Amino acid sequence: MTKRQGKRNRKFMGSRSHGKGNAKNARGKGGKGGWGRAGMHKHRFSYITVHERTWMKKGGHYGFTNPNREEAPTLNLWNIDQMARAGELKKEGAGYAFEFEGKVLGTGPIHVPVAIKAWAASETAIERIKKAGGSFVATREKKEKKAPIAKK
Repeated sequence: MTKRQGKRNRKFMGSRSHGKGNAKNARGKGGKGGWGRAGMHKHRFSYITVHERTWMKKGGHYGFTNPNREEAPTLNLWNIDQMARAGELKKEGAGYAFEFEGKVLGTGPIHVPVAIKAWAASETAIERIKKAGGSFVATREKKEKKAPIAKK
């Protein structure tokens, strides 16, 4: 017949504090700290900071987000050059014309003159477009930055 295992308390018989330090340390229910996952956002918070950042915000994101940020599609000069060479752009005079609803970035070379109309372009892109004999026109106005509010 198997021997029935006794309660853990038996181990601490005669030890006044049962391994909890001072005798008054673990008197009430507050000494348990909750059952299961209770208190994960309070007194067991270190577990969350290490393992469960997804708990803080749905979808797993945390930190600040800029409410004024506007996502815009991007296109590199290299892609525009490839389209021009493949004959996918409209021929206009000695060069080509291209309209894009997004931002043009300056990655890669451009060998043909292209008149580009887009929301915006990087400084490098504008410089390379003009060097190749093309032109750039922004179709959206730049938003002015608001001055920070002075603290009194």
